[in-house]
Amino acid sequence: MMNCEYEEITRPSMREKKRVVVKIGSSSLVHPETGDLNYTKLDVLVRELCNMHNAGMDVILVSSGAIAAGKQAIGSVAARIESKNMGFKQACAAIGQARLMSVYSRLFSEYNNISAQILMTKNIITDPVNRENAYNTFNELLNLGVVPIVNENDTVSTYEIIVDDKDVLIGDNDTLSALVAALVGADLLILLSDVDGLYTDDPRTNPDAQYIYEVDELTEEYMNMGKKSTGSNVGTGGMNTKMNAAKISTSCGADMIIANSEDIRIIHRIMDGRQVGTLFKAHKDENFDILKFIEECN
Repeated sequence: MMNCEYEEITRPSMREKKRVVVKIGSSSLVHPETGDLNYTKLDVLVRELCNMHNAGMDVILVSSGAIAAGKQAIGSVAARIESKNMGFKQACAAIGQARLMSVYSRLFSEYNNISAQILMTKNIITDPVNRENAYNTFNELLNLGVVPIVNENDTVSTYEIIVDDKDVLIGDNDTLSALVAALVGADLLILLSDVDGLYTDDPRTNPDAQYIYEVDELTEEYMNMGKKSTGSNVGTGGMNTKMNAAKISTSCGADMIIANSEDIRIIHRIMDGRQVGTLFKAHKDENFDILKFIEECN
């Protein structure tokens, strides 16, 4: 993680934000030794989100972890089945999504908050009628004071599961969270992952890579820094998917922050204006076409 001394340099507080989407990746929710759910992290995550909600913000969580939770739930069976078996992964998603939501529901209720599950597919974004229906559902849930928990519906959609040499846009939760932020008119998107933020190069392979604290305008130079790499064998999103998310969110009027989820309490430090993670400033573009951008990136 980044040296804590940098946290003393403050940004403007994010507490004035009205609608916030928080995305957390699979690798941030499980124990690396076993692949099982990390209940301590889940509890801290829910506590942080409930605290934001209690402060008057609309909060939406985009959570990975269903397939990982499903694999762990069925134990030794998973080890005997080829990991590339698509049907098996979809079955794991079905098992794990129920398990994950059960945990979330209990934790949110402990903090006197209500959660709801929304499973999305590519068609919800690309079809105008489905998109309008999804918008109405999100709005009504938020008006009721509910915290929606979003994931891609991996049991019927394989976009997230398949990762090959082609850029995957719809199908990773980095991009899904940006699409949700655009759909609901959020003004802040927080991506919690296993990386500190944006570097000029991959810091795992280039010791001279420079950390970038703030991106005022997302130019092609910055977009090209998003390489197809990830520090985990659990998640599907690398830095390239985070840069796609940054393009969508900032163009649709939402600031975006990439931050390390090693300590989930980083959320309230972000909201307090501490300079942690990389901040991408919003530059709303009325001419930005999300669907065209999706097509160009696939």
